[in-house]
Amino acid sequence: MNTKVLQTLEYDKIIEQLVTFATTDLGYELCKKLNPMTQESEILSAQEQTNDALTRIFKQGNISFQGVTDLTPSMMRLKVHGTLSATELLSIAGVLEAAKNAADYGVRDLTLVDGDSLDHIFESLIPLESLLHDIKHCIISPEEISSEASPTLRDIRRSMKQTNQRIHTQLTNMISSSGNQDKLQESIVTMRNGRYCIPVKQEYRNQFQGMIHDQSSTGATLFIEPMAVVTLNNTLKELEGQEQSEIDRILSMLSEQASYEMDALMHNQKTLTMLDFIFAKAKYAKSYDGSKPVFREDGVINIKQGRHPLLDSKKVVPINVHLGDDFTMLVITGPNTGGKTVSLKTVGLFTLMGQAGLHIPAFQGSTLGIYEEVFADIGDEQSIEQNLSTFSSHMTNIVSIIQQSHNKSLVLLDELCGGTDPIEGAALAISLLTDLHARGVKTMATTHYSELKMFALTSEGIENASCEFDVETLSPTYRLMIGIPGKSNAFAISKKLGLDQHILDHAEDQIDESVKDFESVVADLERSKLTIEKEQEEILAYRKEIESLRESLQNKKDDIKERRETMLRKAREEARDILTEAKETADQTIREYNKLKKSNNSDTNKKMEHIRSGLGKKLSNIEKNMTYTGGTQTKKVHEASDFQVGDEVYVSSLSLSGTVQTLPNAKGDLYVQMGMMRSLVNIKNLEITKSVKQVKRENARNESRNRGRTAINKSGSMRPEINVLGTTVSEATALLDKFIDDACLANLAQITVVHGKGTGKLRKGIHSYLDGLKKQKRISGYRDGEYGEGDVGVTVIML
Repeated sequence: MNTKVLQTLEYDKIIEQLVTFATTDLGYELCKKLNPMTQESEILSAQEQTNDALTRIFKQGNISFQGVTDLTPSMMRLKVHGTLSATELLSIAGVLEAAKNAADYGVRDLTLVDGDSLDHIFESLIPLESLLHDIKHCIISPEEISSEASPTLRDIRRSMKQTNQRIHTQLTNMISSSGNQDKLQESIVTMRNGRYCIPVKQEYRNQFQGMIHDQSSTGATLFIEPMAVVTLNNTLKELEGQEQSEIDRILSMLSEQASYEMDALMHNQKTLTMLDFIFAKAKYAKSYDGSKPVFREDGVINIKQGRHPLLDSKKVVPINVHLGDDFTMLVITGPNTGGKTVSLKTVGLFTLMGQAGLHIPAFQGSTLGIYEEVFADIGDEQSIEQNLSTFSSHMTNIVSIIQQSHNKSLVLLDELCGGTDPIEGAALAISLLTDLHARGVKTMATTHYSELKMFALTSEGIENASCEFDVETLSPTYRLMIGIPGKSNAFAISKKLGLDQHILDHAEDQIDESVKDFESVVADLERSKLTIEKEQEEILAYRKEIESLRESLQNKKDDIKERRETMLRKAREEARDILTEAKETADQTIREYNKLKKSNNSDTNKKMEHIRSGLGKKLSNIEKNMTYTGGTQTKKVHEASDFQVGDEVYVSSLSLSGTVQTLPNAKGDLYVQMGMMRSLVNIKNLEITKSVKQVKRENARNESRNRGRTAINKSGSMRPEINVLGTTVSEATALLDKFIDDACLANLAQITVVHGKGTGKLRKGIHSYLDGLKKQKRISGYRDGEYGEGDVGVTVIML
């Protein structure tokens, strides 16, 4: 890709911003050399890496590459078996430390998250923890080697410390002596040429035996090493030499150890530099809220809410641009400083950034094409001072573009053929655009020529666009409107600024009628588009409101369902408790009655009456506790005459439904059958839900409708036999009564009752019950079972 376009579209400024996010000097250099690529696989790989790094930053936070430096000079020295300095070895430790931290950062549980394009890069790092440990153990700083680096070094330094203490002790005694106070310039111990000395006055030099190492600038003070410490100073010098030799040996040993890992060290440096480069791109994308673009093979550009990355994010107006689907050329017209050039640069810069592996500041789902070349002729001279030399300069550039462009190029032309005669310039611009369009070159061009508006309107595959201008405020809105050519606002602006109407009228008379009609059509188009956009915004607002209401309604439904389930669960629990209590009470009462029956005590009747009274009170208490009080709905008040036997009623005191069994008495009490329970209830606690007439009509209607269906259902699932073994006569007849009804509905011809032989009491009771049914003509007859059917242990009933 040509380098000139990088300067024209200010891609170099993007790189200047990118390098600030690199942690290392090597990463900085990689960012600095980043250029747009043209191979699709390389572009997609780079975009994937940037996206994965950005995802990791959001989930795991930033990663640090501090300590990574260029090890190349050190590796070159190791190749020739040289010894590295403490500083160089610490640089190696810094790289290994960064490799260890990066490897830890890269470890993720792949059972919880999907793998990404950076996993193999992190996994390739070689921490070399043994070498890292040895370097950090031996070297404290570039100027200090640890005494624990070797036992020999530790012994040498211990001896040096002891020798130092002996020297200081002797010299301190010497300068502290009262006889030497007036002979010394100062009572201090100093060092000259690496040896400990005392400052002696010139006139007393002969009173101190030793070696003179220095004198003051005036000559009044001599720095003498007393003979008493010469031997100790010599010993100290020897120990210092031994210390340095041992340090050199330790550095040599560490250098040799590092030389065995040169390949791993260079691999780590290269990998960490690449990671620093990738994460710099991710951090840069995060700074401007960038998104990963989608690359189309057909080169279609569709930028959604794109923001120029070099403009203030708080002030820049996002634009929507698409090119390459319905049309391959876009002609943008409009006033100066309206945003035409910014739109042009935004598309070009997004293309370069995308092909360099950088995210773009636009909404998710924005698409870009992959172009082998991007050409741009964008000039900043936008005034009446443009002359032939400017036109000539632009034309030279355009000629080069025309010659080099092809169908895999993107061409951006600003103020095409400006700076010359409008008629000739417009004709030349139309000819250039026609040539580019015929060769399938995707092109965006800005112009002031009205002829190009008509050219775009009448040419297939070419579309008009304009930058919106607010006449009321006399300022552009910077919104790009595709499909609407730019309208000249010269007259409107002049009128707003106070130009006399008669001058404006005279000016309008100079314009051709066809031009006036065209401008009028453009104005109508602009108004229509604004109206449609406003309506779309209202529709979007309504949709959001509907979604909010729908969500609220669903939440209410879920809440009601949950409350209903809670209430039903609570009611079932209460019903179970009531039934349990009733069973216990019944069992206890039966036991007490049986006990009283066996005893012939005269107080038996009184006690039985007492028990019955207690049961009555208990039932009364239960009814009070079960009285429905939760509702505030007004209940219809019924008169005694409203009730008929067979009416279906709701008993509010028990929250149960039932059927009226008797007419009300003088107190308004009547009996209501509620399932298996028959209770005396006052009419004030009753509400008629269905009269007996309604019940009969519904029963008749349902019977005729369901007779056939019920018979089919019953016959399909019913067995022609009932077992009543172990039951009492009353229990057996109740079961048999229902079973006969079901058998009739199922259209069975006969059924068998298994009652067993036993004492014959159950058989006799069932036969007595069947005699009554035979009289009622509910059955046609019955007989004992024959041999093979169960003999007298069963009864066969003919229906």
